[in-house]
Amino acid sequence: MIIDNLEITGALQISLNNEIVHQCDNLVVTAGKNWVAGRFKDGSIPDEMSHMALGSGSTAAAAGNTALETELSNSRIVLTTDGGTVSTNTVQYDATWTSSHAAYVIKEAGIFNHASAGTMLARTVFDVINKGTDDTVSITWTITVS
Repeated sequence: MIIDNLEITGALQISLNNEIVHQCDNLVVTAGKNWVAGRFKDGSIPDEMSHMALGSGSTAAAAGNTALETELSNSRIVLTTDGGTVSTNTVQYDATWTSSHAAYVIKEAGIFNHASAGTMLARTVFDVINKGTDDTVSITWTITVS
């Protein structure tokens, strides 16, 4: 008997001013799994993941999430490498918020395929990270298919 289970998991690393301040796993939400399945389909292939956003919500991530609980104004930015970087069975998404972005109290993050609304691939909630106006926050987010 052949048993073949396809799992999609994610983990991220958050840096504040080039110092790692948090590492955690995330939840690939149902909409994200549907997006992955849609990429296998001929014809209407969903747009690739292209943006990352920050939020201040603290409710635990749930499979049914389609948006951040409280997305921070002007925090959704284009990924450093549009569509991510694929290697073996992973895709890595990177984004950086610089001093040109506002000060934020960050508690959640998500990956999306549009500049506003769109499909959310994954969401995570973590301990507070305070980004001052002169600070830089970078997130490296790795999604693994195994």
